[in-house]
Parts: sequence; structure tokens; C-alpha cells
Amino acid sequence: MAGDGVCAGAVHAVKEVWERRIQTLTEDLKREKEFKQKLVRIWEERVSLTRLKEKVTRENGRVILKIEQEEWKTLPSSLLKLNQLQEWQLHRTGLLKIPEFVGRFQNLLVLDLSRNTISEIPRGIGLLTRLQELILSYNKIKTVPKELGSCAGLEKLELAVNRDICELPQELSRLTKLTHLDLSMNSFTAVPPAVLSMPALEWLDLGSNQLQQLPDAIERMQSLHTLWLQRNEIACLPESISRLQSLGTLVLSNNRLQDIPACMGEMPGLRFVNFRDNPLRLDVTLPPAASAEEEGEQELFGLQFMRAYIQEARRQAGARLAPDAGPSSADPTPTDAVPADPASPDLAPADPSSADPDG
Repeated sequence: MAGDGVCAGAVHAVKEVWERRIQTLTEDLKREKEFKQKLVRIWEERVSLTRLKEKVTRENGRVILKIEQEEWKTLPSSLLKLNQLQEWQLHRTGLLKIPEFVGRFQNLLVLDLSRNTISEIPRGIGLLTRLQELILSYNKIKTVPKELGSCAGLEKLELAVNRDICELPQELSRLTKLTHLDLSMNSFTAVPPAVLSMPALEWLDLGSNQLQQLPDAIERMQSLHTLWLQRNEIACLPESISRLQSLGTLVLSNNRLQDIPACMGEMPGLRFVNFRDNPLRLDVTLPPAASAEEEGEQELFGLQFMRAYIQEARRQAGARLAPDAGPSSADPTPTDAVPADPASPDLAPADPSSADPDG
């Protein structure tokens, strides 16, 4: 029995020795694998950095990283060594995300990552206080972070053709230098309140969304000179739109408008409008052009059409009111009343065709 115990103890000791050796060997192999992977990453980052350096150019005194139609699904951290960059222009690269470390590029003035597959904007974007242009059109972004409102120097923001953006955080109203905003081809059902509070905004595109109406508060956008609202579901316009004193271009084609407010005829700054493809209730035809040159300048459903439409609406309204202007048939006629002179111009029956066109 004692011999069996000694034998069992020896086997156990040998087993422990082998288990320790196996464990040590496994750990050594794991460390070796991790070291090799680290070397590979270092090598890949060096290669990537070399490739990135080859894409750096200087234009108009700016240092620009420019990549077109070359696959870069992610951007390596080695990019941080190029922190002097002032512009990123990466188009059709398949980029999946904007790296969080983008906020460390304090010299960045333009970030143009349009036509990629980016799904979100990192919160670190708010650290780019000197950024002037952010162009993220033709991506897959669904939400906009409130931190973007901290980009105090932003002048141009393009988020067109992301399809699913339906709201903007109110914090974007802090973008007091923003003059250009493109939100076309998304899923907005109303003009975002933050947009109405952008004091410097001059150019706004909300075309190809799902807008059903414009808010009365649109009159607050006194710097706005160009407004694109084509391909929405707008059925009527608020009278407050006539108080946009700086507005020069207004595009409302492909909506559900049934009328044009008469007050729009009192917008002296308006130079171009488009009401094409709306179910307007009046059928208005422009008068023939006096010359070939004038005909070339005529815009179908443009400014001349709008004025003619308003004039026709006033004429028809005046014609409807004219028969009601005389005395009621229920009024008693005095026995000594003098018969009306049919030739008198003041007492002649109202002729709808002779109503004042200006109403």
C-alpha cells in the first residue's frame, strides 16, 4: 500500500510539472502572437501613414488630405501625426466612421467626407471650434449630435441625401455664423426650430423632404436670400413669408399648393420663383411676349406667372363681390323715387369683365 502511495505521488508531481510547462509554453506563444500582431499593426500604420502622406497636397496655402475613389474604410490613429492638416477631402472611399480623434485636429477648417458610408457623427466634432465647412452629404447618417452646436466658426453645413435625418438638436441654433445649410433629401416633416433661430442663414435647401407646411415664424429668417422647398407636400403658404425682406430666390415646384398668397406680390426683393407642378386652382396663361428676347426671359411658373396669378385671383374675387355691391332687392322703393338712368355710369350693372384687375 505504501508503494502505491509513493507511485501516485510521483505521477501527480510529474503531472504538475508538465501542466506548468504547458501553461508557460501557452503563455509564451500568446505573448509571441501578440508581439507579432503589434509589429504587424505598427508596420501597417507606418505603411498607412506613408500612403496618407502621399495624399497630402497644398492648395491656396492650405494643407489638404485628398483621397478619391480609393478604399479607406477606417482611418488609422497614425493620422494624428499629420495634425497640421487644414482640410480633409475624402470622397467615395467607403469610409464607415469618422474617428473620434478628429477633435484633436485643431487646425481643421474644412471636413468634406461626402459620398461615403458614414453612419454617425462623433461627439468629438464639437471640439473643432475653428471648423468652417462640414460636408457629409450622401452618407447614411441618421442623427446629428448636439455637440455640433459647439462648432462656433461653422459657416457651411451640408447633410443632403442621408435619407433618414428627421430632426436637428436645438443646440445648433448656436451656430451664429452659419450661412449655408443643405438638408435636402432627408425625412424632415417640419422646418426644424433650430433652423429658424440661425441669425446669419442666407441659403437653405429643404427640398425632397416631407414638409407639409411652413411655420409662421419663418419671418424670423431675415438674412435668408435663397430658399429651396421643391418636392415636398406643402399645401399652403403662410402670409408671414412675404415679410422675408432679403428673399430673392424661392423654389416651390412639386408641392401641393392650391393657391398663391396675394401678399407675395409685395416682395420687392424676389427675383426668381418656381411654382411648377402644383395643383393650383386657377388656370393662368401668360400674355404673349412682345419680342423674342422677352420670350426667352419668360419663366414658366416663374415671377411673371406669380404676378399674373395674383392679378387674376384679385380680378375673380372682385367679380364675385361686384353683384353684392348694389341695394338689396328687399329694400322698399319710395313712391316718389326718380327712375334710374340706365346710361348713368354709376348705376350701370356691374360687368365682371370690366372689374379693376388690381381688386
